[in-house]
Amino acid sequence: MRITAIFTACLFSMTPIAMADSPPVALVIHGGAGTILKKNITPAQRQEYHRALKEAVRKGHNILTEGGSSEDAVIAAITSMEDSPLFNAGHGAVLNHRGEVELDASMMRGSDRNAGAIAGVKSVKNPILAAREVLNNSPHVFLSGEGAETFAQERQLTRVDNSYFITERRQKQLERIQREEQQTLDDRAGTVGAVALDAMGNITAATSTGGMSNKRFGRVGDVPIIGAGTYADNRSCGISATGHGEYFIRAVVAFNICSQSRLLDIPLQQAADNVVQRELVEMGGDGGIIGLSPSGDVVISFNSAGMYRAWIDADGNEHSAIFKEDE
Repeated sequence: MRITAIFTACLFSMTPIAMADSPPVALVIHGGAGTILKKNITPAQRQEYHRALKEAVRKGHNILTEGGSSEDAVIAAITSMEDSPLFNAGHGAVLNHRGEVELDASMMRGSDRNAGAIAGVKSVKNPILAAREVLNNSPHVFLSGEGAETFAQERQLTRVDNSYFITERRQKQLERIQREEQQTLDDRAGTVGAVALDAMGNITAATSTGGMSNKRFGRVGDVPIIGAGTYADNRSCGISATGHGEYFIRAVVAFNICSQSRLLDIPLQQAADNVVQRELVEMGGDGGIIGLSPSGDVVISFNSAGMYRAWIDADGNEHSAIFKEDE
C-alpha cells in the first residue's frame, strides 16, 4: 500500500511537468492588407471583421489543441474566411474586367516541402481545398484554368455557379474602378492566409485570393506561386503573404524571408522586416506577411496602412487587429 501511494503521488506530481513540456501549437491568419483607414470603416464594420477573424482562428486552433495536423488547421481557418463575404477569397472575391470571379490558392507543408497550387478557377466553392488536393493527390505542384477545374471535379470537390461568389459590394467596386479608370490599394485587400504549427512540430502555410479587381488577360498574382505568396519549411518558418502581387513575385517574398532566417541565422521577425519594410518598400511594393517560427513565435510585418489579422500564440493568447496601433 505504501509503495502504491508513493507511486501515485509521484505520478500526480509529474503531470504538470509533462504538460509544461508538451509541444507548442500556434496559428496566425490574415484577411488582407491595404489602405485600411479608421475613417473609412465604421465601428460596426470593425466589429464584424474582428468577429470573422476570431471565428476563423478559433476553428483552426481547436483542431491543433485536439491533436490535429497543421494542414487541417489552416484548411479550417481559410475555408471559414472563403465562406465569408468580407474577404477577397471565395464568396465575396473581387471581379475581373469581365465581371467574373477568378480564384487562386496555394498550400505548402513544411515537413517535406511539398506544395499544391491552383489559379484561375471559377467554379470551385473553396479554392484552398483544390490546392490541398493538388498537394496530396497530384504529381504536379501548380494547375490552372480549365485543367484545375477538371482536376477539382475528379477529386469531387463542391462546385458552384460563378454567381455564388459575386456580391453587390464587389459589383459596385468594379463599376467604380471602370468608371474612374483608377484602382486604389484597398481594391486589392482581402486576400486570406493562415500559418499553423502543430504538436508534431510541423508547419503548414496556405493562402487564397480573388486577386486584383478589374484584372485582365489571365493575370495571376503571387498567391499561387510557391515562394512568393506562400512558403513553409520546418527548419525555418511558414509564411503567407498579402499585397501587390507583382512585387511579391519579384522579391520572392515568402521564400526570401525563410531563407534569410535560416541561412543568416537571424530572428524570423528581423528577416520579415528586412524584406517587407526594406526590400519591398525600395521596389515600391505594399502589403504584408504573417508567419510562424518552428518554436511557435508569431511574426507579422506590413508596410501598408492596415492588415486584417488574428492569432493564437504558443501560450494560448488570442488577439485580432486591423490597424498598426492595435498591436
